[in-house]
Amino acid sequence: MKVLSLTHKDYRNLLPDTFVPDEGVNVICGENAQGKTNLLEALWLFTGGRSFRGVRDKELVCRGKEQAKLTLSFFRDDRPQNAEIVLSGGRRTASYNGIALKSPGQLVGRVCGVIFSPEHIALVREGPAGRRAFLDSALCQLRPGYAKLLNRYQHTLSQRNALLKDIPRHVELVDTLPIWDEKLVQDGAKVVSQRKAYLELLREFAGQRYRGLSRGREVLSLSYTESAPDLREALRQGRRQDIQFGFTGSGPHRDDFSILLDGEPARTFASQGQKRSIVLALKLAEAAVLEARTGEKPIVLLDDVLSELDAGRQEYLLNHLLDYQVFITCCEPGQALRLRGGKLFSVAGGRVQPFSGTP
Repeated sequence: MKVLSLTHKDYRNLLPDTFVPDEGVNVICGENAQGKTNLLEALWLFTGGRSFRGVRDKELVCRGKEQAKLTLSFFRDDRPQNAEIVLSGGRRTASYNGIALKSPGQLVGRVCGVIFSPEHIALVREGPAGRRAFLDSALCQLRPGYAKLLNRYQHTLSQRNALLKDIPRHVELVDTLPIWDEKLVQDGAKVVSQRKAYLELLREFAGQRYRGLSRGREVLSLSYTESAPDLREALRQGRRQDIQFGFTGSGPHRDDFSILLDGEPARTFASQGQKRSIVLALKLAEAAVLEARTGEKPIVLLDDVLSELDAGRQEYLLNHLLDYQVFITCCEPGQALRLRGGKLFSVAGGRVQPFSGTP
């Protein structure tokens, strides 16, 4: 898919206008707090997700205004299409090709995109929760049915944990644990199966992209790690401890995937620039998997991506993602010197316009 235009009114600090991007690489330059990340955030909302910065919808409306409106015109399935989002009173409504949707979440799968922001470095640097969330978020966009499965698993987990906390006061409830165990085992097996299959696809594409970023000098590898390969047995053996601590100690909610660079754990051995490159490779691989499964190329949104990357890695991002429509933000126009095609924009005071002058 390709974005043809984005019209925004009273969204964050962006002045009402229509942004018309290039169909290839778009570099959006501006000092901090001028609105460049807001532009990427507005595009991201059309994927059906919430703000990648973790803010509430009411914070997306320009201060002093009652509502914000976003209209996206794009080309997909060999024809022009459009979507609209209205943010008002802390709520979000959406329409697709003029038809009102029951929820903004129904945009998932209609507008496809992947997002990188500096906070995503936590995928490598921090614990397994962020890596599980990455897999689950990617799967929800790829397979809408996965969201229902994951919600069902999490509901069962919540019910089992509540029961574990009640058992010390009501010992007779222990006889009902096998019911919740079996539900957890059945849905947990499906969650793990889909995560593993997705990571298998991701591994190949991520390896390719990382080789491009590192110019073939480093090797990235990924592997899934289950907290309990036999969950039914793990729940049985861990029952006493689960009751003691009041939570379920085994299952997909405790799983992880390892990230190795040249055979060493990236979390401890990779430099800051290498960690950024790893997350970029994961995000670009996510885009490749989406394309392989849906037949549509997602838009690629890269926020503040060029900092901490050497010249070779910057050049790769600016000039070797020609198959995708890419939106890259940066603080200094000089960082776009290696851009051989595409379009350069400047952002100041919420106004986005084509860059005039020499970077």
